[in-house]
Amino acid sequence: MIVKRQTSLKIRKVHRYLGIFLGIQFLMWTISGMYFSWTDIDDIHGDHFKKERPEQTRFSDLLGTSGLETKEPISSLELLEIAGHPYYWINGTLLYNARTGNKKDKITREEARQVASRYMLPELKVTGIELIEEVGDHHEYRGRPLPVYEISYETPQDLKAYVAVGNGAFQTVRHRNWRWFDFLWMTHTMDYEGRDNFNTVVLRAFSLLGLITVLSGFLLWFISSPTMIKLKKRTKL
Repeated sequence: MIVKRQTSLKIRKVHRYLGIFLGIQFLMWTISGMYFSWTDIDDIHGDHFKKERPEQTRFSDLLGTSGLETKEPISSLELLEIAGHPYYWINGTLLYNARTGNKKDKITREEARQVASRYMLPELKVTGIELIEEVGDHHEYRGRPLPVYEISYETPQDLKAYVAVGNGAFQTVRHRNWRWFDFLWMTHTMDYEGRDNFNTVVLRAFSLLGLITVLSGFLLWFISSPTMIKLKKRTKL
């Protein structure tokens, strides 16, 4: 009985300290899981701030690619609209006016505002436009083309839209609920850099320790349950 009591105390101690150590992360997994299940992903993406369909403009009298002064072979070409004018985005790096053939190095703040207005609801009021040339690993615009114009709107949600400087392409929107989602997703995946890596050492370690905690609880019940003790005594008889 002394050995069994010492074993039980050791298991209780391990189970207790593991529970304290893992409890906060288990709580974050639960809270983040509840948040994900109770929110509309379209709202997180900010679709309620954008027009159902962006305004489309039809263009005519466009130059052929032979009329462009480019020395590189064309491997990809995309027709873009910037402030009501057509542009060719070639090879993912070069921007040309599709009517004049003039090369354009970057778009202006006003052009970025007009690009955003094609996508965003008309009642939203712009409060500022900032040029961002670099972002950190935890910035809400991470992983997308730089430099970019950050367009701020007068809303309680601290709404921002992003338009690429290089080709005037509308990138994304960010707001308060998205930022909460991003934070909780980080705590859920335990990827504190890119957010989407499910193979981090930290996540694997906590998952393994969580399994040990559960198994130690079952073992503790098995060796200390009055019912199991009675069954053991009966089997010995």
